[in-house]
Amino acid sequence: MIKILFVCWGNICRSPMAEYIFKDIVKKAKLDNLIYAESAATSTEEIGNPVYPPARDELKHHGIDCSGHHARQVRSRDYLGFDYIIAMEEIHRSIMRSRFFGGADDKISLLMDYSSKPGIEIADPWYTGDFVTTYNQIKEGCDGLLEYLVNENKLR
Repeated sequence: MIKILFVCWGNICRSPMAEYIFKDIVKKAKLDNLIYAESAATSTEEIGNPVYPPARDELKHHGIDCSGHHARQVRSRDYLGFDYIIAMEEIHRSIMRSRFFGGADDKISLLMDYSSKPGIEIADPWYTGDFVTTYNQIKEGCDGLLEYLVNENKLR
């Protein structure tokens, strides 16, 4: 089973959106027995909180349920427990590498690296208020990630 961890700052907007969007497309592709996804935060600010209401509403608009989610922080053991660690911004990769993973980062990538816009960071909708654009970017990245996993024969 391939294990994927999506990471953002607080684990209440972008990373849970990515987790639940990815779970939805994986389930629709009938690959949910081969892929596991979760999400986490680099900070402690939102630990235990549910998905931020505007993010939850955007997911719901697309028929995606995120109930039961509670924000958690990245743990050092996540590096060994996950095959792919997907950051929303470069700062998240840097924080994970230095604070949690002892300098290692060969498993960490940006979500948009799997899209037609590699290197692009997903803007934080907490500040922009634009949850539609965030959803669309995350969906594009998640679609590309699944395509990558399938095309690279990672699903065995």
